[in-house]
Amino acid sequence: MPKIYLKNIVLLAFSLVFYSWGEPKLVVLMIVSVACGYVFGLLMEKYRENIKLRRLFMIISVIISASFLVYYKYTNFFIDNLNLIPGVDIPFKEIALPVGISFYTFQIISYTVDVYRGTPAQRNPLDLACYIAMFPQLIAGPIVRYVDVAAQLKERKHTFEKTAYGIRRFAVGFAKKVLIADSFGELVAIFRASDDKSVLFVWMYAIAFMLQLYFDFSGYSDMAIGLGKIFAFDFIENFNYPYISRSITEFWRRWHMSLGTWFRDYVYIPLGGNRVSAGRHIFNILVVWMFTGFWHGAAWNFIIWGLYFAVLLTVEKFFLGKFLKKSKVLAHVYTLFFVLISFVLFNAADMKTAVSDIGSLFGAGGLPLVSKEAVYYLRNFAVLFVCGIVGATPIVATTARKLFATDGANAEGKSRTWIAVSAVLETLFVVAMLVLVTAWLVDGSFSSFLYFRF
Repeated sequence: MPKIYLKNIVLLAFSLVFYSWGEPKLVVLMIVSVACGYVFGLLMEKYRENIKLRRLFMIISVIISASFLVYYKYTNFFIDNLNLIPGVDIPFKEIALPVGISFYTFQIISYTVDVYRGTPAQRNPLDLACYIAMFPQLIAGPIVRYVDVAAQLKERKHTFEKTAYGIRRFAVGFAKKVLIADSFGELVAIFRASDDKSVLFVWMYAIAFMLQLYFDFSGYSDMAIGLGKIFAFDFIENFNYPYISRSITEFWRRWHMSLGTWFRDYVYIPLGGNRVSAGRHIFNILVVWMFTGFWHGAAWNFIIWGLYFAVLLTVEKFFLGKFLKKSKVLAHVYTLFFVLISFVLFNAADMKTAVSDIGSLFGAGGLPLVSKEAVYYLRNFAVLFVCGIVGATPIVATTARKLFATDGANAEGKSRTWIAVSAVLETLFVVAMLVLVTAWLVDGSFSSFLYFRF
C-alpha cells in the first residue's frame, strides 16, 4: 500500500475520533453523508456522457446532503413559524445540532458539483472521507473545496519549513482566540448581565463583539491552516484584515473568504451572476445573501442580517461605489459603521433584542450617555481595545515579517548574524506564546469558538 494512503487512513481515523469525542452517535451521520457523496460521484462519472442522468445524480446528491442540514439545523425554526398560524400547535423536536454540519455539508456539495462539472471522481472512499472529516478544518472551516486538495490527497510532501510555519500559524491563532477573543467575550458577557447600561456601554459592547468575532473566527482559521501545514496540506486563507476595508464589497472579499467564494461559485454564478438584466442581478444578490444569512443560523435575525448586506451591496453596486472612491477616510468610517450595526444584529438572541440593541446605540429607550459601570470597564479594557484594534490591521504581521524574515525580500541587507538571531528570537517568541496561552487556560476558563454553533 502506498505511503500516502497510510497517511490518509491515519488522519481519517484520528479525525473521526476527534469528531466523535463529544457526540459519537452523530459521526454516523457524517459517514452516511460521505457515502452518499462518494456513490453519486462515481455514478456521475460512469454516466458522464449522459448529461440528463448526470444532472439527476448531482441533484439527488445535493438534496440528500442539504436535507440532513435542514433537518438538524432548521426543523424547529420551521415549526416555530408554523405555530404562528392560528390552530397550529406542532410540538418541538429535541434535535442535537451536529457540530460543523454547515461546513462539511458544503464541502460534500462542492465535491458533488465539481464532479458534475468535470472533476474526476474520487475512487478511494477513504480519501474522500479524509477530505470531508479532516479535523483541522472540519468544525469551523475554512470551507475547503475538493478541487483545491484533490492532488494533495494523492501526493504531498512534508518539509521542515512547512511544519515550522504550521506551528507558528497555530500558535498565533491559539493566542488570538484565548488571549484576545475570550477577553473581549468577557466584556460582552458583562454588558449582557449589566443593569447599568448607557450609550457608551452599548458602543463598547458592539465594538468588543466585532473584535471578539474577528479574533475568534480568524484565530480558528489560523489554527486550521497551521495544522494543515503540519500535515502538508495547503488550505486557502479565510481572512485578510477585513476591518481595513473601504466598502462592504471589499469587506466581504476579506471576511470568511471561503464562504463567499463558495456562494459565488455554487449559487450566484449558476443563477446567472451579473451577466443578466439589472432586475435579475438584484434578485440574484438577494437570494445569495438570504441563504448566506440563513446558513449562519436558524433565526430571523440571521436572515435579516443577510438581506441587510444584500441591500448594502446592491446600493454600492449601482450607486454608492463611485462616491466611496473619493474619500478613503469616509469610506472606511462608512464600512466600519455598517459592519458594526450588522454584528449587533448578528449577535442578538431575537429580532426584538436586535432592534433594542441597535436603538440603544443612538440613545433609544432613555439610556444615559455615560454610566459609572461603562467608565469603569472602559478603563479596565482600554489596553485590550488598543491591542485588538491594532491587531486587526496588518501592522503587527508586517512588522514581524520585517524583523524576523530569514528569506525573501525582507531578508535582503541583513547580516547572517542577525538572521540567525532573529530565527532564534522568533522560535522563543512562539514557545513563550504557547506557554502563556496554556497558562491562561489553566488559570481561567475557555469559551468555545463562536462558529461552532453554525
